[in-house]
Amino acid sequence: MAEQIAPHGGRLVDRWLRGPAREKARERAGRLRRVRLDAREAADLEMIGDGALSPLTGFMGSADYRGVLKDMRLAGGLLWTLPVTLAVSREKAESIREGDEIALEDPAGRLVALMEVAERFIYDREEEAVRCYGTADERHPGVQRLLRQGGVYLGGDVWLVDRPPSPFPEYRLSPAETRAEFARRGWRTVVGFQTRNPVHRAHEYIQKCALEICDGLLLHPLVGETKSDDLPAEVRMRAYEAILEGYFPRERTLLAVFPAAMRYAGPREAVWHAICRKNYGCTHFIVGRDHAGVGNFYGPYDAQRIFERLDPAELGITPLFFEHTFYCRACAGMASPKTCPHGPEQRVALSGTRVREMLRQGEAPPSEFTRPEVARVLIDGIRAATRHPQVQT
Repeated sequence: MAEQIAPHGGRLVDRWLRGPAREKARERAGRLRRVRLDAREAADLEMIGDGALSPLTGFMGSADYRGVLKDMRLAGGLLWTLPVTLAVSREKAESIREGDEIALEDPAGRLVALMEVAERFIYDREEEAVRCYGTADERHPGVQRLLRQGGVYLGGDVWLVDRPPSPFPEYRLSPAETRAEFARRGWRTVVGFQTRNPVHRAHEYIQKCALEICDGLLLHPLVGETKSDDLPAEVRMRAYEAILEGYFPRERTLLAVFPAAMRYAGPREAVWHAICRKNYGCTHFIVGRDHAGVGNFYGPYDAQRIFERLDPAELGITPLFFEHTFYCRACAGMASPKTCPHGPEQRVALSGTRVREMLRQGEAPPSEFTRPEVARVLIDGIRAATRHPQVQT
């Protein structure tokens, strides 16, 4: 078997309790103070348990948190770009002492984990916003969340006892499972692709370009909490199923869900996404235009430029950078400014807003932009979402 890329920090974390230890923890939880997680914290918890956030073994304490904010490093010096924290109100924090064991509930109130609280600490919301998101503007969804959450962080190790239900059980693969599947297929090099958006021809083009130089492709759509105007994860997954069925070699692609919530942290989140895919076993990671961006808070290629400041050996996974891609009528194919000499009048480019308008009206975007099979899935999905609006989780 080919040697695989090492997890970040050198060891794949596993924080799941099993057998008698799990049953004892469940019994003990009934006597413990309980803290309910929001959707993002619950997603982070699952990823800690599975090792997707290796080397983290719990929610960050103050030393790791401050190191990440100021230097993009954990307290021990390892590269890490975003805080992974558990926020509670000051009132709640007053009832919890350092050294206490507490029970963690998912947003529906189900027991999911135990936590040993090693530390309680107050943080500066504005400092976190500016350092992580590059702005304190309340229009930024990450800043909005910071302002809503509790003012105290709890840090400490976690032990997971139950996995929350998922609408995608067949695609819910842990890093240990994706690594085992890569090994079974004999893939030495694997490129990961991250998206929160419905698949279109530009995505397909850069995925296939990457697949030309790698053995396999991990299609890894994010299915955690996103903005309310993003398409539901169920619709996006059906779109991926449709395009895989007709346009990709199945033996060279693996579709799995990435349970994380979007932070919309632009450059820092691009690096964080790459580190996570390294833990899943990917050797390469696609970073496209405006990765993890929102609105006009970041430049179109800021998420690529941040990698220039990093030591490739320390990052450990190879980023693949792609420019804006489009269908060129004169070239009669997909292209980018690097490969196409023609002007904008020859390029099929639609804004996300325009595409959503077309789909709501039951109008399929041009085939140069979206595969017909995918367009049908998106039209049906948008109509259903319009009839039954809901918050994205």
